[in-house]
Amino acid sequence: MTTQAEGQLGRERTSGGYEPSLTVDELAARAGVTVRTVRFYSTRGLLPPPSIGPRRVGRYGAAHLSRLALIEELQHHGLTLAAIERYMEQLPPDMTAHDLAIHRALVASWIPEGATEMSREQLARRAGGSVTESDIDRLAAMSVLERTEDPDTFRIDPGLLHLGLRLLDVPIAQDTILAARDVMLKHSRQAAKELTRLFQDEVWAPYREREPGPEAVEAMKALSADMKPMVVQALVTAFQRSLKDELRRRYVDGTDGEQDADPLAHVRRSADSDAGTA
Repeated sequence: MTTQAEGQLGRERTSGGYEPSLTVDELAARAGVTVRTVRFYSTRGLLPPPSIGPRRVGRYGAAHLSRLALIEELQHHGLTLAAIERYMEQLPPDMTAHDLAIHRALVASWIPEGATEMSREQLARRAGGSVTESDIDRLAAMSVLERTEDPDTFRIDPGLLHLGLRLLDVPIAQDTILAARDVMLKHSRQAAKELTRLFQDEVWAPYREREPGPEAVEAMKALSADMKPMVVQALVTAFQRSLKDELRRRYVDGTDGEQDADPLAHVRRSADSDAGTA
């Protein structure tokens, strides 16, 4: 027997999850908050008003979910409600769920890594319906969760959960997800090594020569922590531009484009372009 939540999940997966199809109760369950919290955020202007459907029932969509996820990340970072309101006010009003997800990824990069335990029932509520073993396998392949000795309890990466649940709606084979993860890990690690080497040679070494002593180590730790969000944002921006260029060449221009021997070539080209237009 199909429950209302399971039917809702099926309709969202069929339509891509972009239409406002969630009631306030379903939105709250998917976001892991209470209905009272949703309504409170709405009164404070943190959430746009819902679409009004039949029988004057408000319907919410992917953008509302993404906003709630972004608010959650900002709270984890220690921002007050007033600070969150100021942050959200600066965002363009027409931002899509995709744009909001990118903002959330950047905010999440400031937060220390950690995992939390979640039951199968809690995970199902966040997903909007039942979670199959195939879904669990896909989430594990994306490093969103790890299985535990208890088959109904999982270790969840809070920073990846929202994205992983959205990707369950995308018709991609698990082998493809694993291959994509390998590509991302390979090149992100290479970028991290190159950037760390650059920081070591051009920042850390000259500073240590000028300021020897234990205070230098603490100063560099503080500097690297301050730079992390900027580096992440630069990498995300460079990757977006590179992906847009590759998709245009392949599907618009009809060419495959050249393979870059240097995995940071796109990053450097984007940096050079930005410098030339500054």
